[in-house]
Amino acid sequence: MFYTISPGQVLDVGSGSGYLAAVMATLVQDRGSKAPGLVIGVEYIPTLVEAALQSAERDPTSRPLLDAGILQLRVGDGWQGWPESAPYDAIHVGAAAATVPQALVRQLAPGGRLVLPVGLDGQEQVLTVVDKDYTGHVKTKGLFSVQYVPLVHRNEA
Repeated sequence: MFYTISPGQVLDVGSGSGYLAAVMATLVQDRGSKAPGLVIGVEYIPTLVEAALQSAERDPTSRPLLDAGILQLRVGDGWQGWPESAPYDAIHVGAAAATVPQALVRQLAPGGRLVLPVGLDGQEQVLTVVDKDYTGHVKTKGLFSVQYVPLVHRNEA
């Protein structure tokens, strides 16, 4: 049996090689539902985005997802997310933010979840879950200590 998550909008911040975004796109692709999902990977380093796109175009699993628009890889500032396609049912951040980026919380759909490491570079960081309920109320919970590279603004690169 093949399991998928229900189609929805997913944002992968700090997508780097695009691998995790491609995996998520495979999980949200149309499996008999009314509409396929959408996964957008945002990375601030243009050469990484270009390499990720080239890799995805060569991959027989990822290429159809790119062609269908289910997988999109973009150059952008992770702190700002990708508001053009918001709201997102799930947001993953692959770099530590000093604080929870409020732009990402605003882009989270009601019933959505944001997962990210929070803390300063070289100091304690905590894997954090931010849930937004269907009334728009936000609840934040720290899970455990982690160590990630810092989430930087695109203009700091």
